[in-house]
Amino acid sequence: MASTGLFVGMVTLDLVYLSTNLPSSNEKITASDYTVAAGGPATNAAVTFSYLGNLAKILGVVGINPITQLIRSDLTSHGVIIADLDPANPQPPPVSSIIVTESTGDRAVISINATKIQASSTQIPQDLDLMVDVVLIDGHQMLVSNAIAKFAKTHHIPVVMDGGSWKPGFETILPYVDYAICSANFYPPGCSGQEEVMAYVLDAGIDHIAITQGEKPIQYRSLGVSGEVPVPQIQAVDTLGAGDVFHGAFCHYILQNEFTDALAAAAKVASNSCQFFGTRRWME
Repeated sequence: MASTGLFVGMVTLDLVYLSTNLPSSNEKITASDYTVAAGGPATNAAVTFSYLGNLAKILGVVGINPITQLIRSDLTSHGVIIADLDPANPQPPPVSSIIVTESTGDRAVISINATKIQASSTQIPQDLDLMVDVVLIDGHQMLVSNAIAKFAKTHHIPVVMDGGSWKPGFETILPYVDYAICSANFYPPGCSGQEEVMAYVLDAGIDHIAITQGEKPIQYRSLGVSGEVPVPQIQAVDTLGAGDVFHGAFCHYILQNEFTDALAAAAKVASNSCQFFGTRRWME
């Protein structure tokens, strides 16, 4: 049975190039392939959630700049509904330029985050149906995320936190989070290692936390039990968006499975996506 998910955060336009190497200073290089797609952690997670047979809504700033037609077209083609926090915004959306190295699948990214397009909770569309099955927050719209997380907690809707990196304001959201899925680069204030990160998040009252480490096993702590979940070993073509895909798949599987089973299933989806160039071709 299809579920409904609300994904709160950043919406970007990603320009992705495949290259044999990164350019040196003052050097021009020719890419062997390229792709253009909507991006951002919550956005890519929403696309994955939709691909797995669900209804996904992305709550972020899109606006009316001509460039946004590329974003709207991509998300529409993947069944993702846009709930715009600033529908009259004429400014161009954040654009990310990404180079993927052919031999390793590693990516280099230059972008501007959502700091210039922050919205307030009063900008949440009044006709937005908040009675969903799961909420994901990526931390790029903190005031809006706080309001959504509070509502979700009150109505017993599970909240998943994408902890790609620590962002100021996360401390106000943690009390409402049910599942914290963090990267190895997620370091709350005063934390310098995984044990400290685990302790910080657990002290906030979150019962389920996982720390992803790329191709290395996922470390987790769930209801007092610690362990690790292996990640499928593959030859990576492109690691761009793998974490976002993982989060979207986790939102799908956690509605049907126990925590560790959802982690394992999401890892399989994310690993598979790394065998294709770009953030969409793995779904074709």
